[in-house]
Amino acid sequence: MSQATNQSWGGRFSEPTDAFVARFTASVNFDQRLARQDIQGSIAHATMLARVGVLSEEERDAIITGLTEIQDEIERGEFNWSVPLEDVHMNIEARLTDKIGITGKKLHTGRSRNDQVATDIRLFMRDEIDVIEAELVRLREGMIELADRQADTIMPGFTHLQTAQPVTFGHHLLAWQEMLTRDHERLLDCRKRVNVMPLGAAALAGTTYPIDRHVSAALLGFERPAENSLDAVSDRDFAIEFTSFASILMMHLSRMSEELVLWTSAQFDFIDLPDRFCTGSSIMPQKKNPDVPELVRGKTGRVYGHLMGLLTLMKSQPLAYNKDNQEDKEPLFDAVDTVRDCLKAFADMVPAIEPKKDSMYEAARRGFSTATDLADYLVRKGVAFRDAHEIVGLSVAYGLKTKKDLSEMTLEELQQFSSTIEQDVFDVLTLEGSVAARNHIGGTAPDQVRAAASRAREALASLKGQA
Repeated sequence: MSQATNQSWGGRFSEPTDAFVARFTASVNFDQRLARQDIQGSIAHATMLARVGVLSEEERDAIITGLTEIQDEIERGEFNWSVPLEDVHMNIEARLTDKIGITGKKLHTGRSRNDQVATDIRLFMRDEIDVIEAELVRLREGMIELADRQADTIMPGFTHLQTAQPVTFGHHLLAWQEMLTRDHERLLDCRKRVNVMPLGAAALAGTTYPIDRHVSAALLGFERPAENSLDAVSDRDFAIEFTSFASILMMHLSRMSEELVLWTSAQFDFIDLPDRFCTGSSIMPQKKNPDVPELVRGKTGRVYGHLMGLLTLMKSQPLAYNKDNQEDKEPLFDAVDTVRDCLKAFADMVPAIEPKKDSMYEAARRGFSTATDLADYLVRKGVAFRDAHEIVGLSVAYGLKTKKDLSEMTLEELQQFSSTIEQDVFDVLTLEGSVAARNHIGGTAPDQVRAAASRAREALASLKGQA
């Protein structure tokens, strides 16, 4: 090793790297997070090298013992990370050589930091995806159970944030759940493409050593080795795909957050969030602020930024590996942390939502939310839809003038707009009658909500076994 550079690659260089450049190009301050995966990959690599005869069994055992001890040092916080050694890989390899001598230098046979880091990131992402999926499952389970319990709770449904038609709270929650179902499927689909092994691609062209990549893949739990060495070391599609999933998920959580913020306001007063998910004001003692959904809503833009950053990072890179790719880790790590924490917060919070049923019911009663039911009633009586639409419009105008909801008008009042209307109209003008009438798959009738919750429960149980 060159005394001038004190680097693993120093033989080519005649002067040391500038101190600022060393700090500028080093990644150890953030990629040390990959230490566990780096050691995992190195143990598999050493095991494979021994199996094909490149290392002796004694060398393999010394390497594995040394790496295991290093893992313990890292977990105890006793490992000395060095910026001059650049990254997590060289820090661990240098420490291994300190511990077991020249045998430690043999570990890098048949691989490069290019395929090593690509393998580490995929191992890391696979682990994190499994943690994120567990939180997503927990959120979906809690949401489904709450929806089932609130299948009969009536609330207004909105379009343009204006009262449209009555729905049930359970039906609304299952709409959220459908968003999360698609997110769950996208996450598992992403995991399939993460679970491909770059190790063995070496720097870009493969290696002349008689390695067995299928052995390494099996030891690391990868589905298969990557097919092309150039693509294996330079591909970051899986990172972009994950942040794409993360951005869509965060968009969904942000939409939910917006509704939670509205619903907790005094103007809506639809729900109560437990105090542990809220904070107060330093000056206004009456305030109870929904900080958790507000923060989730705010963090959405952060994840969007990481997606755009990774797309921009990769857009002009030629094959194969480039130093640019060092910039993939910080946005990816932050996207992972943000998504995991937001899902955990929601999984804790959503099952604890307390609906204020009276407020919801009263809000649904206002705004002529059963106007469409009156129009449908008239059509079933033989009135053309356009004529029925006009009749209902006149009825609503009368209600605004008299401050009466359609269900509060007398039969005589309604008949002044159409003689077709009879006593049975009140079966559809009540909120209960309105929601019960939507008695088909996907509808808001309480029986349909309970059936949908049951189907969602079964589908979730099937999906979460696919990782």
